[in-house]
Amino acid sequence: MASIESTLVNSIVGTGTFFKGQIEVSGLLRIDGDFAGSVKTSGRVIVGRSGRADCTIDAATVVIGGVFRGTVYASEKVIALESAIIFGNVFAPRLIAESGVLMDGTMHVRGAVPGRGSGDVKGSSRASAGADDRSVSDQTAARSRWRSRKSSRRRVPLGNL
Repeated sequence: MASIESTLVNSIVGTGTFFKGQIEVSGLLRIDGDFAGSVKTSGRVIVGRSGRADCTIDAATVVIGGVFRGTVYASEKVIALESAIIFGNVFAPRLIAESGVLMDGTMHVRGAVPGRGSGDVKGSSRASAGADDRSVSDQTAARSRWRSRKSSRRRVPLGNL
């Protein structure tokens, strides 16, 4: 059973609200409006059915029910609800997707998030202790490679979905 602290919403970007910037929160963040930027939390992030997020999320658990474009780094799991539209990369040990989810991007579901523990990373079979610990510069390089590939793709503005 979930504890009371894990179910309380600490912060909300409500319906009709646009927020651009960085959010660092301990606990749960719910996005029901428009958000652009980055989110970092040791808890959960929920992008509600009416939510639209163009960002990088670093959290334990991420639940997506609306439109998401960007990168998700989840240390526990990512849950994509049937109403979810996802453009981007997902790094998580577990991915739970309901029927009807639209995904365009790369899903890295390999038992561990890069830089956070053991497990395969993008098809590599490095199994020695510490081999999966990626430096910040490695992560930055991976993100820039992803962004350069992304720029050659057709961009879909969130407002037109």
